[in-house]
Amino acid sequence: MKIAQYLEAGELRLGRVEGGRLFPCEFDGDMIDFIQRSSSLETAGTPVALDRVPFAPAVSRPSKIIAIGLNYMDHVRESKGTVPDSPLVFAKFPNSLAAHGEPVSWDPDVTRKVDFEAELAVIIGRKATRVSESEALGTVFGYTCGNDVSARDLQFGDGQWVRGKSLDTFCPLGPWIVTADEIPDPHDLAVSCRVNGRLMQESRTDQMIFRLPQLLSYLSRHFTLVPGDVILTGTPHGVGAFRDPPVYLQDGDQVVVEIERVGVLANPCRTRSQ
Repeated sequence: MKIAQYLEAGELRLGRVEGGRLFPCEFDGDMIDFIQRSSSLETAGTPVALDRVPFAPAVSRPSKIIAIGLNYMDHVRESKGTVPDSPLVFAKFPNSLAAHGEPVSWDPDVTRKVDFEAELAVIIGRKATRVSESEALGTVFGYTCGNDVSARDLQFGDGQWVRGKSLDTFCPLGPWIVTADEIPDPHDLAVSCRVNGRLMQESRTDQMIFRLPQLLSYLSRHFTLVPGDVILTGTPHGVGAFRDPPVYLQDGDQVVVEIERVGVLANPCRTRSQ
């Protein structure tokens, strides 16, 4: 099942996505409420063509957005990094969330080196503390497309990553969540990113260094995962910062992240003043 959050008269609603249309659902609550209640999702109302849906972020109030650095071998090589002995964990603040179709925006007085990172995002479905690798995938509610947008001048200048990763709109997530039962093997998915139609990243999730069972078990040993938590599982090679010459996002660009069997997440880029 594909489940989306969208806006109707300024209120968050849930809908099921089928056959190129969104079917509004009768449910009192948002995506996290739905995950927590394990409720049925009955459709009601007139379906809407997807290109007319005002999407909201796939999850709008996660307790945590956890991201993993250097989790694809090809990305380690292009960044001239060292293969980590354990997952490299950092955080993005929830204010960074953005919806499919929403502009990724930034103040050029704050950053001039804005980069793209296509990633498979995991949405946690149940509380997990010290979960074993054999049980880890059972904690997953579903998957969505993520873009770990990064202000490289802040990231590298600070010596730690939170500020450069957490600017407003720097975590597009969506357009919907595909429930875990529809993705029997999350390590067999194509991942790509295009900027203005130019293919920049192309890989597969089987190239992850730390696969999801190991990753989820590791994270849950350090902090409890709760329904609605978002885990960005790393990006493959092709990001702008490590190209020669570097390629950074500009006002008017269009960034499209596509993940096989999950969906297509598209965002325009806009500069703005504070």
